[in-house]
Amino acid sequence: MARKDTAENSANPGRLKQIALTYKMTRRVDPKVGLVVAGVGIVTFGVFLAIGFLIGHPIYLGILGFLLAFLAMAIVFGRRAERAAFGQMEGQPGAAAAVLQNVGRGWTTTPAIAMNRSQDVVHRAVGRAGIVLVAEGNPNRVKTLLAAEKKKMARVAVDAPVHDIIVGNDEGQVPLKKLRTTMTKLPRVLTGPQVTQTNDRLRAMGDLMSNMPLPKGPMPKGMRMPRGGKMR
Repeated sequence: MARKDTAENSANPGRLKQIALTYKMTRRVDPKVGLVVAGVGIVTFGVFLAIGFLIGHPIYLGILGFLLAFLAMAIVFGRRAERAAFGQMEGQPGAAAAVLQNVGRGWTTTPAIAMNRSQDVVHRAVGRAGIVLVAEGNPNRVKTLLAAEKKKMARVAVDAPVHDIIVGNDEGQVPLKKLRTTMTKLPRVLTGPQVTQTNDRLRAMGDLMSNMPLPKGPMPKGMRMPRGGKMR
C-alpha cells in the first residue's frame, strides 16, 4: 500500500511538470492563452452559480459549475496547445507523420513509404476509411509520388478506397492543423477484418524503410557509397 502511494505521489509531480511545460510552450506562441482559459472558467462558473441563485440551489449548482468550468478550461487549453504545437511543427520535415501518429484509435500509420531526392515524402495511414496517402513537400513534385503510390495501393488492396492529401496552405491542400480533422471526417466503409486484411497485404508488400538495403554489422572505415547506390 505504501509503495502504491509513493508511486502515485511521484507520478503527480511529473504530470504537473508536463502541464507546466505545455503551458509555457503554448504561451510563447499564444500569449493570451492564460487569459482565455481563465475567462472561460470564470464565465462558466458564474453562469451556473447565477442559475443556482435563481432556482434556490446555489450550492449544488455552484459545485456543478465548478466541475464544468474546470472541464471547459481543460478542453480550451488542450485545443489551443494543440494549435500552438501544430504552428511550431508546420513547415518542418515529418510534421505530417507526427500528426498521423496521433489521429486516434483504429488507424495504422506508416511514415515515409515514398521519398525523392528533394525530401518530398508520402506517408500512409490505414483505417476504416480505407487507405490515406498524405504527402508533404513541393506540390508539383509530390504529385508524381502520390500517383505512383496510388497505383501500388490499387494493385495490392483492391477492396480499400485510396484517398490522397497534400499538406499545405495553398488552394486544394489541407493545412497541418486540420489534417487530423480531415482524416476523422472521411466516410468509414471498411469493417475491422477488412482493415486487418488490408494492413497485412501492405505489410507484405513492404515500404521504403523495410526495403532499403542496409549492410549487416558496422560499416568499415573508409567505405564510401558508390554512385549506383549499391554497396560493394
